[in-house]
Amino acid sequence: MPNRKIPKVAVFGCGNLLLGDDGFGPAVITELEKEYIFPRNVTLEDVGTGIREYLFDYLLAPDLAPDLLIILDAVDFEERRPGEVFTITPDSIPAKKIHDFSLHQFPTVNLLKELAEYTGAAIHIVAARTKYIPDEIQPGLTPAMQQAVMEAGELVKQLILETFQENCEVTVL
Repeated sequence: MPNRKIPKVAVFGCGNLLLGDDGFGPAVITELEKEYIFPRNVTLEDVGTGIREYLFDYLLAPDLAPDLLIILDAVDFEERRPGEVFTITPDSIPAKKIHDFSLHQFPTVNLLKELAEYTGAAIHIVAARTKYIPDEIQPGLTPAMQQAVMEAGELVKQLILETFQENCEVTVL
């Protein structure tokens, strides 16, 4: 029987839990850890506002890079409704939005493009439109974003299962 490579998956939750809806990414990671058991080849990580360090590490040590990278982040796309969950790829981020996509993303968008090109990783950004980001410390998601957390968790699970059909099993707790 041939020795098949087990795909590596990394799911990174970006955001600041102290700034309202910006805490979406970390909240989804918490939800995923609470609701599912993923196989050992799937890493769930609340990266806060420090995703660049992880991406640099992957570029410097490409053998450590995942085959699938899913990034969870809150965005302020005016054409979307608050709490709306959608997926985008680094290439599909409009040029005018690269600077305001997220305070965690610029110049991270370029790093994501390089990572995909250099390592062959499939990259998906699971985003949700914010309703409220306060100007000062104010933890907690709005009701629209609380609902988005559950929807995004299910979407992440589906992306993983669709990408690695026979090589990945997710257990619901």
